[in-house]
Amino acid sequence: MSDKLMSKKKPFFPITKDLNNYLTFYNRNLEIPIFYEDLKRFSGSFVVYNKKDKDTLWVRVFYPEHERHDIDLSLKKIYNLLHSDGSQSNIDFLNIDAIDYCTFGNSKPFRIKIRNTLNDNFTYFYVKKADSSRVYGLELENLLSPYYLNFLINRDTLIEEHVVGIPGDEFFEDHLNNCNGSEKSQIAKEFVKFNERCMIRLLGDMRSYNYVIIPTHDFDQVVYKIRAIDFDQQCYEGNLKVYRPQFFSENKPIMKLVKEKLDPKSLNQYKIEERSIIAKRILSSENRIYRILKCMISDNISSKENIKMLSNQIYSLTRDNNFKKVMSMGEVLKASFNYVLRNYENHEMLSVN
Repeated sequence: MSDKLMSKKKPFFPITKDLNNYLTFYNRNLEIPIFYEDLKRFSGSFVVYNKKDKDTLWVRVFYPEHERHDIDLSLKKIYNLLHSDGSQSNIDFLNIDAIDYCTFGNSKPFRIKIRNTLNDNFTYFYVKKADSSRVYGLELENLLSPYYLNFLINRDTLIEEHVVGIPGDEFFEDHLNNCNGSEKSQIAKEFVKFNERCMIRLLGDMRSYNYVIIPTHDFDQVVYKIRAIDFDQQCYEGNLKVYRPQFFSENKPIMKLVKEKLDPKSLNQYKIEERSIIAKRILSSENRIYRILKCMISDNISSKENIKMLSNQIYSLTRDNNFKKVMSMGEVLKASFNYVLRNYENHEMLSVN
């Protein structure tokens, strides 16, 4: 099913001047000492396997000895720009443990494992080729989801923080059967909200390996949240089903939970709750939403065929005439936000031209 839903490959879209200005205004555009293309000059690699000896589709890369010191130092500086004030006072206490390259998917990122040698705590960050639709996806996730998302960009390079959690496919295979009935109901509820959130803000391709499930211990229970980790398919595809995770075959295990644990009234309640929360987030960040939509409306991040197909499908679902007037994916998203606002106590619409 998934292959039929998705186009074979989404093209890369360059960062426009308007988007670059937006990122600069909100302190996302910073000078960095090394770029994506620099990391591609590795001299060799070997396959990375998981604990079950399965190929992870990542390879660990290595560089000539005379270049490695400068590469490591540059990556440490990027880590400090991403997570701190850019100061180099802690450089001596940081170590680059591994640089991995993903051979699967559209973005082909580098994953950097960085460790604090004083306490052995480690984390990851990613270096990717900058793509405007991916940047829009990251920014909209930061504005409209329950989670703050940190990223930087400079020229053709995108730096993303690592999102901690258990990949959905791994969770279904190794953890789902250990959950009790109450926990399964909670996971089903979160997926309904996640599904609604993706559809409203047009984030596509949320197959099970493109989001994580995050368990958090709270008194005598475990609370589960679902969070996207891949933003490559923001506002590109023409098929509305691509923006609804429920239609991907990889999500069958969690859709089974939804059908077993939630009745129609609960489903509708959770959808309304999520729409209301998104409406509140749009209103609380109205100026920033206005600015990012203005960039998207003037940008070319999809094809005319996809725009027409998507707007027609959403019109068939909503009967909102505003979707028949759109000329860009930015205008489709604007109409989607206004539809949500209109149904949230009749607030004024976003007037972005």
